[in-house]
Amino acid sequence: MTSTSQVHARPDTQRRDRLLALPGRGDPFDRHVLSCALVVAMEDVEQAQASCLHASLGLHADSLSRLLDQCFPGLDALEPAVTREGDAGEGAIEETDLRCLLLEHASHQGEVTTWLAHIVARRSLKPGHLWQGLGLDERSELSRLMTRHFATLAQQNIHNMRWKKFFYRQLCGREGIPICKSPVCGDCPDYRACFVCDE
Repeated sequence: MTSTSQVHARPDTQRRDRLLALPGRGDPFDRHVLSCALVVAMEDVEQAQASCLHASLGLHADSLSRLLDQCFPGLDALEPAVTREGDAGEGAIEETDLRCLLLEHASHQGEVTTWLAHIVARRSLKPGHLWQGLGLDERSELSRLMTRHFATLAQQNIHNMRWKKFFYRQLCGREGIPICKSPVCGDCPDYRACFVCDE
């Protein structure tokens, strides 16, 4: 994971606004989150950090096509360099476990929640903070996403742990793997690395 002091590029809000101006369907906040993720995925491809949108977002071809057709119809004309060809590929071994964890706590049974589980799991493999990896403006948007789509999981993050740390703690706890230096978070020397004071 990269240092929290590392300078991160600001989201491309103009590109995102052009996506949101397309006549898509869906909840405005969900479209905002998906547009943020789509912009950083396009940037990954353009900067050769991912082979295709599928690989950057963790979505198979049929899922990505439905997302684009439903939420951003007209993207092909707006972003002619973007291709729908490609494959999500295999992520790290923990990606499947994280995706399953998210889906177990899904608040909705619709496609959007499934898409977001795939996207969050894949983007969690990126260095740095997850909210930045998703292209969001601030951490509170990630917390809102979690509360909206994975409420019972979000409710377990009662001490405002950083989301990636929280996910890995959940996964390791399931396997009985101790990952912390102290049994009590407040006594741990890594407390500041795991928790934030505000959203």
